[in-house]
Amino acid sequence: MANFEISCEHVKVPNGDLQISSYIAYPVGEGTFPAIVILQEIFGVNAHIRDVTERIASEGYVAIAPALYQRLAPDFEIGYTAEDVELGRRYKEQTKASELLGDIQAAIAYLKSQSSVKGDAIGCIGFCFGGHVAYLAATLPEIKATASFYGAGITTWTPGSGQPTLARTSEIAGTLYAFFGNQDASIPASAVEQIEAELQKHRISHRVFVYDGAEHGFFCDRRASYNPTAAADAWIQVKQLFSQVLQAV
Repeated sequence: MANFEISCEHVKVPNGDLQISSYIAYPVGEGTFPAIVILQEIFGVNAHIRDVTERIASEGYVAIAPALYQRLAPDFEIGYTAEDVELGRRYKEQTKASELLGDIQAAIAYLKSQSSVKGDAIGCIGFCFGGHVAYLAATLPEIKATASFYGAGITTWTPGSGQPTLARTSEIAGTLYAFFGNQDASIPASAVEQIEAELQKHRISHRVFVYDGAEHGFFCDRRASYNPTAAADAWIQVKQLFSQVLQAV
């Protein structure tokens, strides 16, 4: 259940000449709160991502979801048809890690400018493409806690070009929780094992959760692959991660 009454709005986050459309939700009332950056699936900052943003805010965080496709398709938002998936993937393939990280840093700077944000207590959460981007974002020194949901391609690819994102694991400074389904056609078990091995090798504070019977997108209640049992447990783990790491900062 929601603990805080919240307020929500659409804002523009400046990053040089770029104005990043973003959805922000925050607790109503006095005091300062930790902050979370929410990283979208390939479908844009759509109803599901806005709902997650609101759910996180109701737990006592200032939550912001920046549009990761702002340079390519401003105000991009689609559903889950096969055509939507194809279009979303097309934009994903055009993103670049350096630009994504720059946009996330801009979102962090925006959060820190808000009087309601406890400046050093910042985390991120991402799903699908955003789960991959969250793994990248975990390398930013400001990010203390990361929840990465079914980020495909971490072991084989990075946005733009270069070594796979997994090669940057040693740069992760905070705590990372990663969530996968063992029926995910986009992420083989070998990739999950590789990610966990790399996190262990570099002694990153982490936990890896693999849910039986869960497919790609299991957390999204608007997708056919929604798995309420896995989603409920994952939400408990996310709340625990952010509470233990960010409320203590």
